[in-house]
Amino acid sequence: MSSKNSKTRAARAQKAQQARHTRAIVAATAVGAVIAGVGAAIGMGWLDRFLPARDAEHDAPDLAADAPTPGTTRAPEAFRPDPTAAVPASERDGLRPATGPAPTLSATRGEVANQTGAANG
Repeated sequence: MSSKNSKTRAARAQKAQQARHTRAIVAATAVGAVIAGVGAAIGMGWLDRFLPARDAEHDAPDLAADAPTPGTTRAPEAFRPDPTAAVPASERDGLRPATGPAPTLSATRGEVANQTGAANG
């Protein structure tokens, strides 16, 4: 009879061990899912309103919506560019005036307006 009791005890102990193991796996999966969800929400910017801004921008009081008459007062020094500053060589190409024909909605005289055919395909 003692061998039968030892078998049932062993079976109960094994069931309890499996239940603990299953609970541990479920808990680890739940924690991982929560961490992944929070990480995805941060990555997509869903929580940006709760996180402090990390930019080094200055306030522009003359452009604020609650200013008495927006745009009437001068901006701080940080917002006033120097118009006499030399343009660096790396930025000169971006500041050149656009050259070439101006875009238009009408075709020039003598141009075929619709060029759909077997030779153009």
